[in-house]
Amino acid sequence: MKFKNVFFIGIVLMSLASNAQDSQNKLKKMNQENVNVKAETSPVSTSSVATFGAGCFWCVEAVFQKLKGVEKVESGYMGGHTINPTYKDVCTGQTGHAEVCQITYNPQKISFEELLEVFWKTHDPTTLNRQGGDIGTQYRSAIFFHDNSQQVIAQKYKTELNSSGVFDAPIVTTFEPASVFYKAENYHQDYFNLNGTNPYCQLVVKPKVEKFQKVFKDKLKKD
Repeated sequence: MKFKNVFFIGIVLMSLASNAQDSQNKLKKMNQENVNVKAETSPVSTSSVATFGAGCFWCVEAVFQKLKGVEKVESGYMGGHTINPTYKDVCTGQTGHAEVCQITYNPQKISFEELLEVFWKTHDPTTLNRQGGDIGTQYRSAIFFHDNSQQVIAQKYKTELNSSGVFDAPIVTTFEPASVFYKAENYHQDYFNLNGTNPYCQLVVKPKVEKFQKVFKDKLKKD
C-alpha cells in the first residue's frame, strides 16, 4: 500500500513538473512575442537636436542645411523673457532672445562634435554681441545645450580652442540651457535658398556659404 502511494505521488509530481515546465515555456513564448511587438510598434528615434546662435540666422541656416546627417534646420528665437516674440521685437535687443537655428540631425551620420566644429569655424566667437555689421545681444554667439552631455562637450571644446590659440582673442560664446524655441516667421525660413539675390545674401550670406563649402566639402550633402 505504501509502495502504491509513493508511486502515485511520484506520478503526480512528475505531472505537475511537466505542467509547470509547459507553463514556463508558454510564458517565455508570450514574453518574447510581446518584446517583438514592442520592437515593431516602438521604433527607436534616430534624431537629436542642437541649437546654435551665431549671428544672423539666415547665415547659420544656409550653412547647416548643407551638412550630411542634418534633417531639418529652423530659424527662430531662444533665450529671452518675452513670450511669443516677433522679429521686430527681437531686433530691439530688449527681449533677451538670440537669433538661433534649431538643428535636427541624425547622430549616426553626424555627431554633435562635428556640428560644433562647423559652428566654431563659420562665425567669429570672439566678438561680443556682434557678427560683422550685425550688432546687439540678439546676435550673440551662443550654444543652447539640450542635455548635460552637450554642455560638457561644448565647454571642453571651448577650453581646448582657447588653450590652442586658434583665435586671436578669447572666445565669448555663452552656454545657456535650451528654453522655449519660438520659430521665426515663415518668410525667415529657408531664406537664402529663396532670396539668394537679396543684397544682404549676396554680400554676407553667399561668401560665408562658399567658404564653408570649401572647408567642409567632405561633409556636404550630394546635390
